[in-house]
Amino acid sequence: MDWLPTLGEWHGPLFQRIVDALAADIASGRLVRGQRLPTHRALANALGIDLTTVTRAYGEARRRGLLDAQVGQGTFVSETTARAAADLPAPVNIDLSMNLPPQPVEANLDLRIAQGLEHIRAAAGFSAFLSYARPGGSADEREVAASWLQARVPQASPERIVVYPGTQPIIFNALLALTSPGDVVVTEALTFPGVKAAAARLGVQLVGVAMDGEGALPGALDEACRKHKPKAVYLVPTQHNPTTATMGAARRKAVADIIRKRGIVLIEDDVYGPLEPQVSPIANLIPDRTYYAASMAKCIAPALRVAYLLAPDLAAEQKMRAGLQATLLMPPSLMVALLTHWLRAGIANDIIRAIRSEAAARQHLATRFLKGVTYTARPASHHLWMPLPPHLEGTDLLSHLMRNGLAVVGEDAFAAGPSAPRGLRVSLGAARNRAELSHALQVLANAVKTPVGARQVV
Repeated sequence: MDWLPTLGEWHGPLFQRIVDALAADIASGRLVRGQRLPTHRALANALGIDLTTVTRAYGEARRRGLLDAQVGQGTFVSETTARAAADLPAPVNIDLSMNLPPQPVEANLDLRIAQGLEHIRAAAGFSAFLSYARPGGSADEREVAASWLQARVPQASPERIVVYPGTQPIIFNALLALTSPGDVVVTEALTFPGVKAAAARLGVQLVGVAMDGEGALPGALDEACRKHKPKAVYLVPTQHNPTTATMGAARRKAVADIIRKRGIVLIEDDVYGPLEPQVSPIANLIPDRTYYAASMAKCIAPALRVAYLLAPDLAAEQKMRAGLQATLLMPPSLMVALLTHWLRAGIANDIIRAIRSEAAARQHLATRFLKGVTYTARPASHHLWMPLPPHLEGTDLLSHLMRNGLAVVGEDAFAAGPSAPRGLRVSLGAARNRAELSHALQVLANAVKTPVGARQVV
């Protein structure tokens, strides 16, 4: 089938979500004028939904001018609404859509990986890491992880740590352990797409709460917890993804007080925490109610699939470890061995410092190229958030940027509800070097100040 709508990013009745997905795909160029769409029955079967729902969606799409129906021939993307194939965006030259840490020369990752693997080979041989390992990490691996985590969470203890292959599995398994289909989890109005995907897969409803420059508003959070009685709250309180909002000490205490008052638990995603080591996690205020996640993905490299869960107690640790064993079994042993060596020898912190310095340099570039453009960032964050002014249509702007070779991400990817703030996330760390980033920022700055219909912004 040539086209299937992505429904998880949209809200409202099912037929309306199909129409919204169709409109977005036309606007982005995924669907072009005259393109034939699946029959009503074929789409209903592919989505596993009732035929009448598809019929209603196609009818609404025709009413909005998105589709044309030709008797005996089928349903086609409108010849007047959509762009022709010749007008599709040019290939993306600079992709700032994925939130990656930069890889500066100073980090010396190639050499350090080679040296680390040689250390492992010399100490134990690679064959020692080719069999099954204890789900959740060995005693030594958890001891080293605890020592590293104690810089941020002094009470971190090895017996409460589970080693995972990345933060996404932590999020999925935490939701699996804490919720049942139909339950509610409260999060920020804009949130990490990974938690949206996990919640959708598990049948969990996300309720987004209003935000400001420090993240979730305590009043809105408390009211959502009172009203919806969630099984958990998921937050990124340090360098929030996508807005970079970072909670101050008073805001963190207010959130902790709400969690305690409402008798629920917090999933604290602290993947950006090592970039702001002076900021104390909420886990320090409510250790008995926090599933705390830390990772190497955002402070070193995402391909190093090693993350650490600090569970609130031993029972939670056992349940999370059992969930890991049932879903992913174990993290990659060689990767864990490499990161354990780096942590024990202090190499990981050296790399993080180099990456933090490069992130700060890239933020400085952003201040220069985006002068006069409203955006939010942190001094050492990998990304920035650009709220969209009322006169700019996000979908059109994204397509405009892609026509000029630049990819960023709009708010739809992060929205946890219909009232999410509008904006773009720009991942500075994804550029291969500062020269490439400078070019991308110039494209972005000009696009914001140029009518969307313009063809050239550089």
